[in-house]
Amino acid sequence: MNEVKKATRDGFGEEIVLLGKENPDLVVLDVDIGKSCKTGAFRKELPEQYLNVGIAEQNGAGVAAGLATCGKIPFVVTYAAFGSMRMCEMIRQEICYPHLNVKIACSHGGVTPANDGASHQAIEDMGILRTIPNMTVIMPADYWAARKLVRASAEFDGPVYLRFTRDAIPVIYDENASFEIGKANWLREGKDVSIIANGDTVRLALEAADTLAAEGVSASVLDMHTIKPLDVEAVERCIRETGKLITVEDHNILNGLGSAVADVVAESGKAVLRRVGIQDQFGMSAPYERLLEMNGITAGHIAELARGLLA
Repeated sequence: MNEVKKATRDGFGEEIVLLGKENPDLVVLDVDIGKSCKTGAFRKELPEQYLNVGIAEQNGAGVAAGLATCGKIPFVVTYAAFGSMRMCEMIRQEICYPHLNVKIACSHGGVTPANDGASHQAIEDMGILRTIPNMTVIMPADYWAARKLVRASAEFDGPVYLRFTRDAIPVIYDENASFEIGKANWLREGKDVSIIANGDTVRLALEAADTLAAEGVSASVLDMHTIKPLDVEAVERCIRETGKLITVEDHNILNGLGSAVADVVAESGKAVLRRVGIQDQFGMSAPYERLLEMNGITAGHIAELARGLLA
């Protein structure tokens, strides 16, 4: 990691403009919060490929479905809490069931809405959407990952849910990094414990690995940017090589990354798993880092769990 910090929503906002210029069939459907979701540049530069449906998330999903049947590649853009829950039935019935090429790009995932409180903090979104057939669920770890995975999603044929966060976070990758939907990125190789994270918590996994390395503990770190389809082969490799796994996510520990990995671990019967994430509780109005600490989503807690597994 370096000292530069950028929000993943900024990566989305910049890459979507390039994609729109390259492909006139790509369109953005805003749900009236373009300033926060970083679609302002797209609106200014490509007005003929832009539509603001107003504060009407369900309508946005329906319009996107219709556009997809005409060969367009629509990106519906809103907050994660609204793009997953308020639009849920439309996503299931109108997008996933007919397997239409619609992308749902959501900022403010997890507890990054911070002082906006529980109503805006999406701690259930990836879990809800990963249970819907035909849906692909992605959360980039940094600015460059966001740009690469937005591009990969635009090129992918089928429904995709992209989750971004509001706060600026350390840049992990560089512009030459490569990403494949459904394939984890191995950031560290280790023999003692495996840490599997996604999104803004990948930085915490790397910090924990550094702390453990100073104590003589070798930790693998995986960026599991796609939680559906999960990279089962990568998880199975962790099971074979260390047998001790920790998942880290800014999401409810129920039905998110931790649950997806737990499915693989349970079926193998050959490893132990600890899950770091939101402890099945609503958030509150508080600074982002404080909300993470209240749920044990810290590098220190990850390292502590690793020590416990190795004891």
